[in-house]
Amino acid sequence: MPDVKGRALALVSLFILLFTACENVPTPKPRGYFLIKLPERQYRKFDMPGYPYTFEYPAYANIVKDTSFFGEAPENPYWINVDFPSLNGKIYLSYKIIGPGNNTFRKLVDDAFKMTYKHTYKAEYIDENAIHTPNHVNGTFYEVGGNAASSKQFFATDSVHHFLRGALYFDATPNADSLAPVYKFLEQDMWHMVETLRWR
Repeated sequence: MPDVKGRALALVSLFILLFTACENVPTPKPRGYFLIKLPERQYRKFDMPGYPYTFEYPAYANIVKDTSFFGEAPENPYWINVDFPSLNGKIYLSYKIIGPGNNTFRKLVDDAFKMTYKHTYKAEYIDENAIHTPNHVNGTFYEVGGNAASSKQFFATDSVHHFLRGALYFDATPNADSLAPVYKFLEQDMWHMVETLRWR
């Protein structure tokens, strides 16, 4: 009989061991983001009659006329948006004619600077890169680091007649980590737009 008791005890011990060994211990998973499929880079020309500028923009974007600026009509009919429906982003382009009053060259540059630096409360850094092209286009390209609403901005001008400001926004909560691949991808497109910009 002691043999049966020993076997029963061994069997019970084995079951207890198996049940405790198979217990699921939760382990945290590393933080991750969805894989964003980026389109193949191609460009086409924006060359609308009557517009005071022309440039090349990505073939995977649409040009949409901007009809409202904070609920009011834009200052002139040359404001457009470069819309990226597959990436849920937009580059807002506002054009101004340099002149007297609120459109002096100095004031337009100051306004562009102030609009970029409004993001400092969320920005980790702001880098400024000079724009100089053979097409008489000069200006500044801003890279705003961190979770700012607009991470890429620029102004481009000939300093006499034309002033164009661009700002990239996404229809999503700003998250520098999850949007990093798209920011880098569209930054190249914005530089291409600036480098191919011509005045009329």
